[in-house]
Amino acid sequence: MPKTVGVLGLQGDFGLHIKVLERAGVRTRIVRRPEELDSCDGLVLPGGESTTFEKLLKKSGLFDSLKTFVIDHGLMGTCAGLVTLSTRLINDETETLGLIDVEVERNAYGRQRDSFIAPVHVRVFKERPSFEGVFIRAPKIHAVGDHTEILATQGDDVVMARNERVLVTTFHPELTRDVRIHRYFIDAFLN
Repeated sequence: MPKTVGVLGLQGDFGLHIKVLERAGVRTRIVRRPEELDSCDGLVLPGGESTTFEKLLKKSGLFDSLKTFVIDHGLMGTCAGLVTLSTRLINDETETLGLIDVEVERNAYGRQRDSFIAPVHVRVFKERPSFEGVFIRAPKIHAVGDHTEILATQGDDVVMARNERVLVTTFHPELTRDVRIHRYFIDAFLN
């Protein structure tokens, strides 16, 4: 039976994640309420605005539900989704879920006009390790904990990391035609 990956649909460009996941071979559903997690094998938290995510996750009841969901399911967070899943923010008081031991700086590269595209070196892609990284008001990972593995870098910056149940990227893999990062999430976290 094909896996079903939910995509948090409270804010951000969740539609692009749905398209990439479907190209990667899984069923998808938009998640806006805790009970919708019941039919999901994993969940993607898209980019958006992390302070808005905190408010909407709490209002919907998903903030606490995700802490339970991650016990048996995989989570993937891109950009603001990473911020929401992190354990520490160094430049903000937003409450995070604390599900992956990374220290993060919001909007670390500057404003919208400072957004850029650069090659990312993904260590888990042995044959073609280069991936087009799209960085839009991107966060920066400043530190990772002992149980967090660095999966990709852009220059000296950590841009993709994981622990047992959570995968995060500082960039937007859904803005490319390349499905490998979503496929990695499906293969490594939904089995």
